[in-house]
Amino acid sequence: MYTKEQTQQLQKLTNEWMSSGKADNNTIEQLRDVLRFHEYRYYVLNDPLISDVEYDGLYKQLENFEKSNPDAITPDSPTQRVGSSLNTSFVTVQHIVPMLSLENSYNADDLIDWDRKARELTGLDKVEYCIEPKFDGASISLIYENDLLTRAATRGDGVEGEEITTNIKRIKSVPLSAKFSTYDIEQIEIRGEVMMNKNSFKKYNEQLQEQNLLPLANPRNAASGSLRMKDPKEVAKRNLEAFLYNVSFLTNKTSNAHTNVKLPTHSSMLEMLWQLGFHSPKAEKKVVKGIDDVIQYVNEYEYKRDDLPYEIDGMVIKVNDLSLQDKMGMTTHHPRWAIAFKFKARQATSKLIKVEFQVGRTGSITPVAKIEPVPIGGVTVSSISLFNEDVVREKDLHIGDTVLVERAGDVIPYIVKPLAELRDGTEKPIIFPKNCPVCGDELVKPEDEAVWRCVNINCKAQVVERIIHFVSKDAMDIKSFGEANVRKFYELGLLKDVPGIYQLDFDVISKLEGFGKKSIDNLHTAIENSKTQPLHRLIFALGIRYVGETTAKTLAHKITNLLDLKNFSEEQLQQFDDVGVKVAASIYQFFGNKDNIEMLHKLQQLGVQLESSKQQLAVGDSLAGKMFLFTGTLEKLKRSDAEELVEKNGGSIVGSVTSKLNYLVVGADAGSKLEKAKKIPAIKIISEEDFIKMIPK
Repeated sequence: MYTKEQTQQLQKLTNEWMSSGKADNNTIEQLRDVLRFHEYRYYVLNDPLISDVEYDGLYKQLENFEKSNPDAITPDSPTQRVGSSLNTSFVTVQHIVPMLSLENSYNADDLIDWDRKARELTGLDKVEYCIEPKFDGASISLIYENDLLTRAATRGDGVEGEEITTNIKRIKSVPLSAKFSTYDIEQIEIRGEVMMNKNSFKKYNEQLQEQNLLPLANPRNAASGSLRMKDPKEVAKRNLEAFLYNVSFLTNKTSNAHTNVKLPTHSSMLEMLWQLGFHSPKAEKKVVKGIDDVIQYVNEYEYKRDDLPYEIDGMVIKVNDLSLQDKMGMTTHHPRWAIAFKFKARQATSKLIKVEFQVGRTGSITPVAKIEPVPIGGVTVSSISLFNEDVVREKDLHIGDTVLVERAGDVIPYIVKPLAELRDGTEKPIIFPKNCPVCGDELVKPEDEAVWRCVNINCKAQVVERIIHFVSKDAMDIKSFGEANVRKFYELGLLKDVPGIYQLDFDVISKLEGFGKKSIDNLHTAIENSKTQPLHRLIFALGIRYVGETTAKTLAHKITNLLDLKNFSEEQLQQFDDVGVKVAASIYQFFGNKDNIEMLHKLQQLGVQLESSKQQLAVGDSLAGKMFLFTGTLEKLKRSDAEELVEKNGGSIVGSVTSKLNYLVVGADAGSKLEKAKKIPAIKIISEEDFIKMIPK
């Protein structure tokens, strides 16, 4: 932020530099100040005072001087945004404070309920809130130390992200230095969003089309993809901008405190960022008292969204008083002092061109509507799942229909209805196939299901989908594999089935484009590491119908070797916790199939661990024979860690509320499981704190 006097002085210096300026050691910092000033006018205020040509001339003067005097280069010089070296890899770094998600709301009732909780936690009759746009871009975290930008990172998993400092320096609305020291701040972590505004996005796509390249789908993807580009020069071409909207951490110079009494509110933090030259939501924010004014403002802003130069998908409401934020705290998932109000789902009309039928890993046939591409909420939609035949019949969809399309929660597109009144008689009914669209085998539809299935387990589509599931993160977690590589290797004949994962010919793969030594080494290591995954992961990876992660753990704890399951009857399987009639029938059918048993033998021969590690897992028996289920958000433990504690102490985890359940551990925002458990007297409902006390130290 520059005062009127500073602006006049810098404009005067600008004129002097453009007419006869010559840089030397005594005046070089003046030139840098002039360039920083014009970057701010152009990239933050969108109100330039000189032309691009004039700016380039000033920039060239600085560049020439620094080339001749490299010792005079400073880390925050405008020339240091330019990096010629490529980022060959992105290092993972830990955020000072985890980047949590926000709780979502979709209507006034949700906001009223959230306000009730806020008043209860703060003890106030009316809470002061700060409202600002929910920017639809790529989240970033910036760290400044002693006024200099020292690190930038992506959100990642919220705890760790990828270090992208070189690329962020190419975004000219991000200051390379800022005078935080005037606020007695030594180190600060700021959160924000990198975006491409609508106009820049349109121009960039036009450039791509002129080069016969595919246009980008939406501004969010354009921004997110830019942050991880290897060449910083390519980042600069996308004309990105950054909105900074939250201070997550700071330390003072004169004391080691992590708060700043000069800035007691969130809105004052935003004002500080604006004053220091950041693009913060100064004009867009509003401070109000009480939830009624919040509801009025977010409803007003929903009508403005299309007039904004950038995409937003809602508004964020935050408790304004920072001391109250500390008092309210946070769950493991989201802060209790903030909530996102999501705007109503976007709708548009399009034409239903055709329906394709896709085959899933369990043989399920899913109809997918292909529509004329239509932009909805910043995303171009051309394919929409129709789920099953019953949905198509209920909606009375026809090929050629004009249809109303919506993005649920601004994410998943679906067809609301056909506009039957616009039919002209050329529309045709959607005919479901009688045979598999991939292998040609006859389809079957079980009486109790809405889905048609291909029962040929050797069907190419099923094989590929099973392999994709097998290598996925929650299954065998074979990093560096992924869906694209599975499909590529399968099409090239390098991969035919699940055991083939452990028989890949890496000599052949090394000759493929995009597979250098490092990527092959990573893939080979990931495959080898997967051989020792816990048995429950392997069971889940097999893709047995109805067997999720919890049931897979139940099965793993009941056997010594995976092949033991072929000796169990359906009745015996039903005696296991969390295994009902349908699940037992599916498991029995899987292990009764000789092809599946042959596959398991082959995996064992290739070194995959089929033995249970339950004996090594158990360290105590204090919970022996007890069944647990967790619901809601835990504050002190991750859900997976809590479940592991149960198993290590002899207990077991179930996936649903039944009369067999002993303990339901309830976290924040518990849902229907809690209500169901209240109706069963035998179930003990306990808190996370109560559960922790049950675990021996």
